[in-house]
Parts: sequence; C-alpha cells; structure tokens
Amino acid sequence: MTLRLLAVHAHPDDESSKGAATTAAYRARGVEVMVVSLTGGERGEVLNPGLTRMAMAERDLPGLRRLEMADAAAALDVQHRWLGYYDSGMPSEDGSLPVNSFASIPVEISAEALVRVIREFRPHVMTTYDENGGYPHPDHIRCHVISMFAFEAAASRDAYPDAGEPWQVSKVYYDQIFNYPRTKANADMLLAESPDSPLAEQLAEMLTWVEGRPDRATAHVPVGDFLEKRDDALRAHECQVAPDSRFFFWSNDLQRRAWPFEDFELARSVVPVREREDDLFEGIEDTE
Repeated sequence: MTLRLLAVHAHPDDESSKGAATTAAYRARGVEVMVVSLTGGERGEVLNPGLTRMAMAERDLPGLRRLEMADAAAALDVQHRWLGYYDSGMPSEDGSLPVNSFASIPVEISAEALVRVIREFRPHVMTTYDENGGYPHPDHIRCHVISMFAFEAAASRDAYPDAGEPWQVSKVYYDQIFNYPRTKANADMLLAESPDSPLAEQLAEMLTWVEGRPDRATAHVPVGDFLEKRDDALRAHECQVAPDSRFFFWSNDLQRRAWPFEDFELARSVVPVREREDDLFEGIEDTE
C-alpha cells in the first residue's frame, strides 16, 4: 500500500514554513506527498531586501513566486498543484476584499477544484490550517474553510458528481507548529547554554507572541533529521525569506536537542486514534 499525504496551503512559501520537515520525513519513508497552493501569492511583498532577482520581482513578482515554488517543491521532492485562485491580500479598512480574490469567492465554487484534487490524488491524510488560519489572513482562514468543506464533499457521491469518483480522506490535521511549548523549549535551551545571549530580548518578545495560544497539538512528528531539507525549501522562497529570517532564529542542532518535532492537531478521523500520536498515518489500513 502506498500512503499519500496532501498538504493544503494558502500561498507559495507556506508549505515550507509550516510542516516542510514533516513532508520531507514522509517522502524519505516512500509516502507520496502533494502540496496544493490555493493562490499564487500575487499580493505579497518582497521581504528580503537582498533578493538576488530583485529586477524580476519588481517586474513580475507572481512569476518569480512560481519559480521559487518549483525550487521548493524540488527541495522537498514533492508533487505540487496550483489551484489557481488570486491572492486576497489583507482586508481594506472597511473589511472588503478585492473582487474575484480567493477569499471573496463562495466556498461552494472554490472548493470544487480542491475536491477534484482529492479525488484524483486520493490522499489518506490531509493537513491544513485551523479555524484561525494560523494568523488572520483571509486566505489562511478560507484555506481552513474549503479544506474542511472539501473533506466532506470529496467523499459524497451527491457532491460534484462530475469531479471524479468519491474518495474518503482518513484523517485531517491542523498545523500547530508555532506553539508555546516548542518556542519555550528552544528558548530555554538557548538561554541555558548562552545566558548572556544578545538574543534574549528577541526571545522574550517571541515568547510573548505565542504564550497566550492554547496547546492544541495531539501529534508530534519526529523530524530532527529533516530540518536541513526544510531550510532548503525555505531558502528557495528568497523573496519572502531573508538569510536573517526568524525561521533561522535557532540552530538546527539546538532544535534537535530541545524540540525535534513538528506538531499537529487531529481535526477529523474515520479510523481509531490514540490521544497522542507520533505518526500522522497511525491507524490507517489498506481500504483500497
């Protein structure tokens, strides 16, 4: 039985900052992995002033982001699919969104494309965002909404009958990687080993940012051997990830000792599960 994982993300670069070490770990096990980018990240901004392809970014940022996404997919050795929707950007002051942007399209319409992908790829596990989207970007929140809608619809013969044969995804997980226990474990080890670290102030700020979040993770996937693969994928998105990005705040050696996991919350399952898991495919049997 070939296991399959579908990772659904709002923008190119999200797949590398949220769960990339997990997808690399499963690829090493022979699991088929497909990343879906719901939008092209067209309304993003260049976050790396040292970008080597700045001229292209100024001329054609969406085109550059497609090239970077191809490099990230190659670094992770995953299949990739664009869903083709237009980045919504952040809401205007009155809360409105651009016409025909991803988050402005009715869910029943935008979800059909994801249902088609699910029925074609036939994943056993799907990862996505929780109801808060990880952070309140309209596309991240809509990513959650259409992922859960498509999870139900893909299994129903009555939904989108022309979109392929129904397929039941066995388990859905929410990304919970940016959590307080992980951040505190890394911060505590860094300060224990370097009590006079010049990063102390930044560490305090980072802990404040996450300390109010409830710890919702139920699955802790060991990924210590795949942090470099994650970093390769992150660096592929050069317009979004500068060399001094917070993603590289602590060394991989420290992370392997302090918190060598990526963390997820089980959202749906049609198979028996344990209260705490270390494998997203646990409990899945061959039903094909």
